[in-house]
Amino acid sequence: MLLLLLLALSLHGVAQTAPSGRLNQLENARIAYLTEKVSLTQEQAQQFWPIYNEYATKRRDLNQRSRQLRTTRPETLSDQQLKDNLNQVLALRQQEVDLDKDYLRQFQKVLSIRQVSQLYTAERQFTREVLQRVTRSRRR
Repeated sequence: MLLLLLLALSLHGVAQTAPSGRLNQLENARIAYLTEKVSLTQEQAQQFWPIYNEYATKRRDLNQRSRQLRTTRPETLSDQQLKDNLNQVLALRQQEVDLDKDYLRQFQKVLSIRQVSQLYTAERQFTREVLQRVTRSRRR
């Protein structure tokens, strides 16, 4: 319950602080949320978070590179440029799959397979909750 309260307060504060503070609060809320949902022991958490943070950084980099390819105005590109662009997007998607497979193995060195499954579910739930809160706060 305490962790959920911390999450609620952190997410509420996200809309009221400076951008860098918001990111820190969001990150802290994510850590608390995932730790609770995956039921990490203290020993697991010490081993897990450095691995997860490395994974998240690599995943963010791939997503950013993919977004950069998608923001290009297609009507300004030649057919060859479009083809190259699409091939790059597919290559990045393959890199994402490879990254997920690699880190699945690494996560299993620290977590049970059930906890890994809970992790993926909790990530989606956390993202969904944050997006819902942001949407609600923009409507006000």
